[in-house]
Amino acid sequence: MGHAFSLKGKVGIVTGLANRDSIAYGCALACHAAGAEQIVSYASPKAERFVAPLAAELGEPELRCCDVQDDAQLEALFRRAAERWGRLDFVVHSIAYAPLEDLHGRVVDCSRDGFALAMDLSCHSFIRMARLAEPLMRDGGSLICMSYYGADKVVDNYNLMGPVKAALESATRYLAAELGPAGIRVNAVSPGAIRTRAASGLKDFDALVHDGETRSPLRRLASVDDVGQSVVYLASAAGAAQTGTTLYVDAGHHIRA
Repeated sequence: MGHAFSLKGKVGIVTGLANRDSIAYGCALACHAAGAEQIVSYASPKAERFVAPLAAELGEPELRCCDVQDDAQLEALFRRAAERWGRLDFVVHSIAYAPLEDLHGRVVDCSRDGFALAMDLSCHSFIRMARLAEPLMRDGGSLICMSYYGADKVVDNYNLMGPVKAALESATRYLAAELGPAGIRVNAVSPGAIRTRAASGLKDFDALVHDGETRSPLRRLASVDDVGQSVVYLASAAGAAQTGTTLYVDAGHHIRA
């Protein structure tokens, strides 16, 4: 019997790679180190010049451009997994977006289109991935998305993304209930403030970072590597009984009032 935290022989998809600072990078790096084979996707052709140089340290995964709003591209991503392996063991959804004008304003003022776009990219795309992954997880599997504490409590300047991430966490629980009988586990990881390109769009993000560094019990921020190791746990046999949960990876910051 292999090590419980090993992903040797496992195959999966990691989405949302943008650069070395992205959470998806930490996830892909950790999964590679644990022995997994992967297809890693990025959002647009303009990201390719940042993503391609990372391939060697990620174990030369197959890199694919995938705009998750384009049904054909998303279906092609999962079809490629079916062609290559005939199955999937894990999928990591590390994608979130909201238009800056809606993200920087009050929730009560957000536009209909901005709210719909944020919900589609940040939440419903995970549901679409789950639907495409289900037939490839005949022997069970693990679906993992990325949330944030602002889904549960009001965090200054998180604004529109709070309701969106709350919807994502709720979707995680419903997917876990629906797919559990097939042995498919569904979990959310909730990192604290991490200096990623996506997070840089938040107003006064430096204040969130300072709060994490000074008030979290461990007096530090979590890193993309910390998040990656948590994903390995959830994708491996070690996390076999874990489903429908939100796993906080934030140096304990979420316990603070």
